Amino acid sequence: MALKGKKHRESLLKRFFRFVLKTIFWLVVLSVATVFFYKKVPVPATPLMVIRSIEQYQNGQDIVWKHDWVAMENISKNAQLAVVCSEDQLFLNHNGFDLKAIEKAYENNKKGNAIKGGSTISQQTAKNVFLWPQRSWLRKGLETYFTFLIEKMWTKQRILEVYLNSIEMGNGIYGIEAASKYWFKKRASQLSKQEAAAIAAVLPNPRKYIAHPATTYINSRKNWIVKQMVYFGALDFKTNE
Repeated sequence: MALKGKKHRESLLKRFFRFVLKTIFWLVVLSVATVFFYKKVPVPATPLMVIRSIEQYQNGQDIVWKHDWVAMENISKNAQLAVVCSEDQLFLNHNGFDLKAIEKAYENNKKGNAIKGGSTISQQTAKNVFLWPQRSWLRKGLETYFTFLIEKMWTKQRILEVYLNSIEMGNGIYGIEAASKYWFKKRASQLSKQEAAAIAAVLPNPRKYIAHPATTYINSRKNWIVKQMVYFGALDFKTNE
């Protein structure tokens, strides 16, 4: 009787492990397929967009969801350069992770200072498109995994295109086209250096900061970004594909 009970437990354990392995296998297949799908297809919505809409509904607010996907050729070079200079100046050269920035953020956070991230544009894209916003070790691990996938399967130009079309740029404002229309009443293709820099300046906290009319703080950030744009020069994707 004891022997039968032992065999039964072993059988259940084997079934459980087979189930776990199959689940992991199909999750990996699904994630790779999704990343491959978005290599060419516009991203219609992100988890953050859904979460923000639910929060607005629960708080009794009007649901604001402005998101207009535009191809890279219809996004001003100024906007492309502004976010790179503001968020990740090593974007064209790293493999998805800026180790020095991560180390610097870790040391800063360890000292008890205001929490700072060391996320690259690739990491932010992975998080925005595939994951949820709350910080946790699980999300950070998945963010690393998806960052690796998009760096291997997408070009740098595609990563930046998806980033510019998916990032939160205001309260219920997602992507550079919607942000351009909201803040400056024009299309993303028409943004000047100053306007593009103003939008990039609010990215650390887009629901708190205002791109136009700019506050003193945002204006100072905007001017710094414009200077960085001049120093950086043009983005050259050809040498990185």
